[in-house]
Amino acid sequence: MDNVSVITVFTLSGLSDIANYRVILFVLTLLCYCVIWLVNLTIIVTVIVDKKLHEPMYIFLCNLCFNGLYGTAAFYPKFLYDLLSTTHVISYAGCLLQGFVLHSAVAADFSLLALMAYDRYVAICRPLVYHSLMTTQKIYIFVFFAWLIPFYLLLMSTITTATSRLCGSHIPRIYCVNWLIANLACSASVARIVIPAFNYTFYFGHAVFIFWSYVHLIKTCQSSKENWNKFMQTCVPHLFSLTVVVLSFLFDMLYMRFGSKEIPQSFENFMAMEILLIPPIINPLMYGFKLTQIRNRVLNFICGKSLALRLKS
Repeated sequence: MDNVSVITVFTLSGLSDIANYRVILFVLTLLCYCVIWLVNLTIIVTVIVDKKLHEPMYIFLCNLCFNGLYGTAAFYPKFLYDLLSTTHVISYAGCLLQGFVLHSAVAADFSLLALMAYDRYVAICRPLVYHSLMTTQKIYIFVFFAWLIPFYLLLMSTITTATSRLCGSHIPRIYCVNWLIANLACSASVARIVIPAFNYTFYFGHAVFIFWSYVHLIKTCQSSKENWNKFMQTCVPHLFSLTVVVLSFLFDMLYMRFGSKEIPQSFENFMAMEILLIPPIINPLMYGFKLTQIRNRVLNFICGKSLALRLKS
């Protein structure tokens, strides 16, 4: 037991079989990360610069895109470094920090998507009280708690993991996850079971609330063509984003816990990456194409730049 609780470095085993494809994977990963920054930053800057977009739906969308950059920042720089490195290790503190950021980003996604569902419910089902319920002050409060609660819950989970006595240093993945770190503990603890169970239950409640909101939205929209058009324009992107996030999370969680060891390493890596690849790209693209105001602002900016360059030449 002399080596218990003196672990300072974790070994990541997910990149053990990619020596022949390292450069190609580095280029593709860097390209994906640049695309993630481009599409999310485009939405963020568009919403911030255009005062006409300072409305609840667009403010929540801006935060959703910012959360995409926040979550991916914990993975891609380290992963790009590992692709060019011969040793794939991460410090104990770095592993805990990476797990905290990745988990809190996923939790914040659910919080922000629940806020967006509430916004659409009030806008379509209770339009007469929309401006009284969705005031600027309330929006700031909603956004504050949408970030604070995931940070607090995941901080508690991370602290519980950090205080565990570890008997191993091998992480069978390309990045750190609290659940895998906790599995290295020498003994089980009540807090290690209760806190994650509470977190899952809490965010399952978010899913129930969103489902309830959409049941009412669909019932309301069926009786009015105007409301149905509004639903198709503003709710379909949200529903699509929600589906992408939920499916990505479920695939990742279920595979991490019940996946077979006979599956190729490359497929395991893709399953680990898809929650950090698909939602951060699809969400801003879906909203950018579907929401008329954002699409028009972006196109006007691009066309304006092109016209200015032509006039100069």
